[in-house]
Amino acid sequence: MMAATIRLQPEDFNASEEAARLTRGRTDIGAVVTFTGVCRDHEGGRGVSAMTLEHYPGMAEEEIARHVAEAEARWPLLGVTVIHRYGRMTPGDNIVLVVTASAHRQAAFEAASFLMDYLKTQAPFWKLEERPGGHDWVAAKDSDDAAAARWGKS
Repeated sequence: MMAATIRLQPEDFNASEEAARLTRGRTDIGAVVTFTGVCRDHEGGRGVSAMTLEHYPGMAEEEIARHVAEAEARWPLLGVTVIHRYGRMTPGDNIVLVVTASAHRQAAFEAASFLMDYLKTQAPFWKLEERPGGHDWVAAKDSDDAAAARWGKS
């Protein structure tokens, strides 16, 4: 059975510690892929001073768990960790962590990419970007939808 951890939290995370926790004592894991999304100071050519992420508690965890289960059905995964922060973050702060573990690298890479594509497009999060002089709710991007579409339906 695959070990899966899904957490939504306002606190920061340590990617190295989370990857170590997922693999501790496991000798069947041959590949670990980690992806960390970080708040940057610009978006679309405009400066960003902070970002606030809101989510629908309960629903967000269920949606992420559904996609983790789909990743497990598609690839021979031995473990997955997804941590997504919410609340106000400033440039340089961690936002999201995806860790995938498998016996082989291709499965770990593909599953991590799949999960990030779906987190960007399907997880119920709303992003408010603060800029000098105002703030805007961020709309979905066609490029994110196109990335997720490449996986098709299972």
